[in-house]
Amino acid sequence: MGFFPRCALRSLLGRGRVQGTSRTLGTRQLLLSLPHGGVPSAILLRYNTGGLTRTQERTLIAVKPDGVQRRLVGDVIRRFERRGFKLVGMKLLRAPEKVLAEHYHDLKTKPFYPDLINYMSSGPVVAMVWEGYNVVRTSRAMVGDTDSAEAAPGTIRGDFSVHISRNVVHASDSVEVAQREISLWFHSSELVDWDCCSHSNLYHM
Repeated sequence: MGFFPRCALRSLLGRGRVQGTSRTLGTRQLLLSLPHGGVPSAILLRYNTGGLTRTQERTLIAVKPDGVQRRLVGDVIRRFERRGFKLVGMKLLRAPEKVLAEHYHDLKTKPFYPDLINYMSSGPVVAMVWEGYNVVRTSRAMVGDTDSAEAAPGTIRGDFSVHISRNVVHASDSVEVAQREISLWFHSSELVDWDCCSHSNLYHM
């Protein structure tokens, strides 16, 4: 490993510990786990013999009950695939109240919290983990403002959301939050590491 990849790795190791390595097509991938271990990470460092390519992130995207009921799951997936992100985990489930309580723990004091939990448990949710360069920030831009009245046309909420309480989709708002949410909704064994044939075209710049 060259000098720059070593420095980048040292910087990222402050967030976790090395979980494992794998070699595919001459590229080594170092997976960083969370401090308590045993759960999937939101940050992956990829490099090859030519040096560091791109820091890959993972984020949680969840199509909420209104999006599932309106058959919008395919539209959401299509937008992320066309953007060049890679799907590494997906499941349809009725979210347990315990998971929702932890997911929205920072909103517990808000007056709308009980209605939010009732809504999120009213029907199935499609939870997904997407991987790619800068995927956390980019996915937030793709999703749009929480309030559908403020969401720009062309964003998911700008095109499909009808009310702030029925805004179709959730997206993690930071890398740290993505780490927590991915470990809450997915076990590490439910995420699939696979090589995308377009990866070299997208990221080896």
